[in-house]
Amino acid sequence: MAPDVEAPLLAASSKPATASLPRRNKYPFFCAVLASMTSVLMGYNVAVTSGAQIFMAEDLGVSDAQIEVLSGAINIYSLVGALLAGWTSDRLGRRLTIVLTNGFFLAGPLVMSLAGGYAALMAGRFVAGIGVGYALVIAPVYAAEISPASSRGLLSSLPEIFINGGVMLSYVSNFAFSGLPVHLSWRLMFAAGVVPTVFLAAGVLTMPESPRWLAMKGRRGEARVVLDRTSDTPAEAEQRLQEIEDVVAAAGSVAGNGNGGGGAWKEVATKPGVRRVLAIVLTLQFFQQASGIDSVVLYGPRVLAAAGVASNTLLLGLNVVFGVAKASSILVAMALTDRVGRRPLLLASTGGMTASLLALGSVFAAFGGARDDAAVAAGAAVAVVVAFVCAFSVGIGPLAWVYSSEILPLRLRGQGAGVGTAMNRVVSGVVTMTFISLYGAITMAGAFYLYAAIAAASFVFIYACLPETRGRSLEDMEELFHTKRLLDKIIDFSVIGGGASGAGSAVITPSYAKAMKRSLQVIKMLAETTGSTGKLLRREVAEIVFTVSNIVRAVLQHEAGHLELQRLGAEVRRGRVGCSLPPPPRLRFRSTPHRSHAASAGLILPSALSAAERSSAAASSSKCRFDGGYVTR
Repeated sequence: MAPDVEAPLLAASSKPATASLPRRNKYPFFCAVLASMTSVLMGYNVAVTSGAQIFMAEDLGVSDAQIEVLSGAINIYSLVGALLAGWTSDRLGRRLTIVLTNGFFLAGPLVMSLAGGYAALMAGRFVAGIGVGYALVIAPVYAAEISPASSRGLLSSLPEIFINGGVMLSYVSNFAFSGLPVHLSWRLMFAAGVVPTVFLAAGVLTMPESPRWLAMKGRRGEARVVLDRTSDTPAEAEQRLQEIEDVVAAAGSVAGNGNGGGGAWKEVATKPGVRRVLAIVLTLQFFQQASGIDSVVLYGPRVLAAAGVASNTLLLGLNVVFGVAKASSILVAMALTDRVGRRPLLLASTGGMTASLLALGSVFAAFGGARDDAAVAAGAAVAVVVAFVCAFSVGIGPLAWVYSSEILPLRLRGQGAGVGTAMNRVVSGVVTMTFISLYGAITMAGAFYLYAAIAAASFVFIYACLPETRGRSLEDMEELFHTKRLLDKIIDFSVIGGGASGAGSAVITPSYAKAMKRSLQVIKMLAETTGSTGKLLRREVAEIVFTVSNIVRAVLQHEAGHLELQRLGAEVRRGRVGCSLPPPPRLRFRSTPHRSHAASAGLILPSALSAAERSSAAASSSKCRFDGGYVTR
């Protein structure tokens, strides 16, 4: 399912042991690939009607209205699977749920390939739709839970990559069988979707169960074995297991109690952080589909035909081009997700989609019914559609699933993923089942302008509401979404189990760098313009400015801003600048030892420490570093 300013910090503070490098990602990658095979089947079954509809209409006399319903109904039918998948995966386990999904994808295409009429087609579509719902839930959940944090973004992107691989295979199947007799071509297009189920059935037996599910059921030993095989080092495996057990214990989970679902949903009503997470998941899934991706995935030949492409063979060949572009862009997202981060990729994706959809609408508005310019219109439409599918697939396409599976709490992950998938499928079904009617009512240009407006709204939502999650463990996500104010997201002063001294944590999340820069401008303005007879001593004000200066250099990598604030702090200390700011709250850290480390890094006022702590801070100043937002040794 995006780099920010954390990258230099993480690179500087993390030095993986060379002995562990050969193991990195290999076994988790193998497991995630097997789980994601269900996504190949899903992509194939959803998109195969894109080309098959041409031949079904000729062979069975299916109308445009029936094709519209048949194409979109699989998304509505998938609600059954999506809503059951959370319950099934939490009770039977992730692995058995994948086996069940495989069964639906075996039966559905067979029924459709043997159909003698529209009713039989709908029956087969219903069975396949249940499999689609299951695949959308279980593949990203399993991939996220089997992966270490260092490669979770990459491995969680695999389901979306495989979905697009399935879409591309369906386009290839459409093109390959298009030369056969009409009554045979579309049947073989559906039947070919059965082939991958054989490989998945053989491979699923080698997959381990999710360590998080095992821990939820109290099977600690089995969970530890899986974590040992999917982590880079034994220490990382132990850390991951401890994080999982902490969350399970906090949720009141008991091995085999079987009643976690009801308790999990109660948290939605009682915990603002959980409600916020669920709202983000639902909204993100809404925008992923409402921006109209299915209008080109399932109706690409119709869109190009409206732009002036007349040959069925050429239409299906260009559809393959779209599939290749879409799948290739997913590989780019896969490579960048853990390097760059989620948030920048999501913003770039939705911005690119908005521009592409506006351009596509303009192509149809400009060349409308001008047959003389059909070649120009067709060429422009092809180029813009390629840009649109690339923008979608490099960001919101895979990352909607990655982000959703990351931020959901463990005890709500199965059900939350199911509800998010239900939202995704409902919106996809609405888009698919209304596209032909929509462009018939407001023209093709109007339809794509509407989708462009929705894509623009998704950009605003992501910019305003989605923090960066790269590098965080799955068990840390809920804490991230408990913050209510933007300043809290920049520096979280919430106390997390502090002792008598008021120890807590000051977690810096540099993905809000721009907001911090604006805050620094305000700090500088106040320091330079207020009087010298303020409530704070000059020394304390100078220490505040120096603290901010160190944050600017370490977190924002902004050397000019650091030097400017250093100059300002020196002037304050010499009495050239005054300040009448009220006394600031004391910065509190996780435990007493961390307070001295924090002071040596410039994140806590030395005057707030005891004499012993100041001595410890001076001794450890050369050893102190940032590590993922925390001050550590």
